Amino acid sequence: MISRRKFLKYVPTIILTTKYKSVFANNNNIINYKITAKKSSFSFKENTQTNLSLYNNINPGPLLKAKIGDILRVNFTNNLEEPTSIHWHGIKNLNKMDGVPYLTQDPIQPGESFIYEFPLNHSGTYWYHAHFNSWKQVAKGLYGPLVITNNKENIFDHDLVILADDWRLNKNFEIDEQSFGSLMDWSHAGRIGNWLTINGKKSPQFQIKQNSFIRLRFINASNARVLKFSSSLKNVRIIAVDGISIKPFYQESFTLAPGQRIDISFHSKDLSEVNFFEVTQKKSLKVFQLKTYGSNPNTYNKRFDFNSEYNPPSLVNAKTLKIHMQGGAMGNLASAKINGIEKDFRSLAMEEKKLWAFNREIGSYEKSLLQIKRNEILVIDLWNDTRWPHSMHLHGHHFFVKSKEFKNVNDYLLRDTYLMQAGEKTKLIVVADNPGKWLFHCHMLEHATSGMVAYIEVI
Repeated sequence: MISRRKFLKYVPTIILTTKYKSVFANNNNIINYKITAKKSSFSFKENTQTNLSLYNNINPGPLLKAKIGDILRVNFTNNLEEPTSIHWHGIKNLNKMDGVPYLTQDPIQPGESFIYEFPLNHSGTYWYHAHFNSWKQVAKGLYGPLVITNNKENIFDHDLVILADDWRLNKNFEIDEQSFGSLMDWSHAGRIGNWLTINGKKSPQFQIKQNSFIRLRFINASNARVLKFSSSLKNVRIIAVDGISIKPFYQESFTLAPGQRIDISFHSKDLSEVNFFEVTQKKSLKVFQLKTYGSNPNTYNKRFDFNSEYNPPSLVNAKTLKIHMQGGAMGNLASAKINGIEKDFRSLAMEEKKLWAFNREIGSYEKSLLQIKRNEILVIDLWNDTRWPHSMHLHGHHFFVKSKEFKNVNDYLLRDTYLMQAGEKTKLIVVADNPGKWLFHCHMLEHATSGMVAYIEVI
């Protein structure tokens, strides 16, 4: 595998882990897909066109669906003019299929193909996206949804993916190419856009039946924007976070950081429509509508149990990894090491375009945080000592965390991506049961590429 230093500079992901079923599937039911990445023309508004990078010429990329226990096989071809790779976000994957260039595979060069093949041993809502120069390739549309089902979820009359993205467009409704690589973005909140889409469209409408059970699978594919959704319903029932079924609870609104997923359910009863809004700004923005028609026979008494099957492990004999997150604008990172050489913050920014650090060391795909034995328990003691939120993601595992993301919810949740607020301290609990080198990084993609990334190795 070629060295990253000989090719390009970049950065990725990590967090806390819990125990799943074995990584290996027990059957041979193979689900095949073909995906091609290529430069594509796309219209954000009538009579306008822009150039994006898309999977199979559509945005989002094709919905990949399979059942728990299946093997997913994706024959991928890179028809871009630059290298790329695909990461399967949230999947407890085989390390060699995780899609991290220079760490788990060589970048897939223009004109080359690569077969991703791995078992699916947990159900839920996931997604896939480019992991080479992802700060640009994801921003130009290289992502899509991945849904893994199990039989107990068949009670829903409508099961819809709601994939949100925050695009930065210029006045001609074209991708703002000139702002890529902006140090202002990289040192602040990341690439924040000005055009919000749901499943590639502005404020779309979906048809559902009255008197029906509805499941909505929310995914935030934005580079950096933290989204918050509310609806015309009094509250919604949250049934899964980051693909993991939970003991359901109700919220009037919910926050979704980059990379995160939340599944909600409700009964449409005799409603004529249900509207959803993005509410982080002073004025709420209507982002999509569910319009009802007809009616189902009475389904109100359908029952389901999505209680979590997972409990935090004992911390007796657990290992602790302390991570002090620093950097960015208005931060306190005076200097840090890069490739073993100490540099002041200004030099890091102007010479290296590096702005963030773990424990005063600039990260990369080649930066190791820890080596731990398989099935050991790891506590990541994390301190966000910056002025900015960070959506922290661990590859290849989920983790237990006492989430502060929901109102009046104090239970441990099992996540693969956790939103750390400025100044927040938390402990992420990982059962390190999946061998390999697994990235831990901020999913504000500009933060990752400029230093907030490293890996944990499970041996």
